[in-house]
Amino acid sequence: MANTDTTRAVAADEVPARSTTIYPQPFAARMVGREKRALGDFFGLKNFGINQTRLAPKAISALRHSHARQDEFIYILQGHPTLHTDTGSIRLSPGMCAGVPAGSGIACNLENETTEDVVYLEIGDRTPGDQATYPDDDLVAVHAHGQWQFQHKDGSPY
Repeated sequence: MANTDTTRAVAADEVPARSTTIYPQPFAARMVGREKRALGDFFGLKNFGINQTRLAPKAISALRHSHARQDEFIYILQGHPTLHTDTGSIRLSPGMCAGVPAGSGIACNLENETTEDVVYLEIGDRTPGDQATYPDDDLVAVHAHGQWQFQHKDGSPY
């Protein structure tokens, strides 16, 4: 019988990094200094995604947003990012974690306000039909047909 075990192990830094974003302009320009390694995609995971993300000094993780159907979890590996939420900001350190339940309406993002790189894991499920709202920007994202589609808050497309 043939071996069908596709389990493999690699150092996370061996997974190709991407510094591009799916945000439309002018928002894409705000993602300079962010680099993601899509670990979940690399291993073919279908139910949840895992990214190892590096933020250069002054970079942000994403536009501040909330998800309708996707739970989000972060775990800090290196550095001291600031977690910004609707209720304020908190400086995180290695070993700290934070989670935002789907549908909570809590909008958040991370910002590297230091002079050292930040590295963290971000984990989210891949629930179909998710929608992300961005309270600080004229942007809404709808996950349909396996990809994110961006529109203005009035429903017109980017």
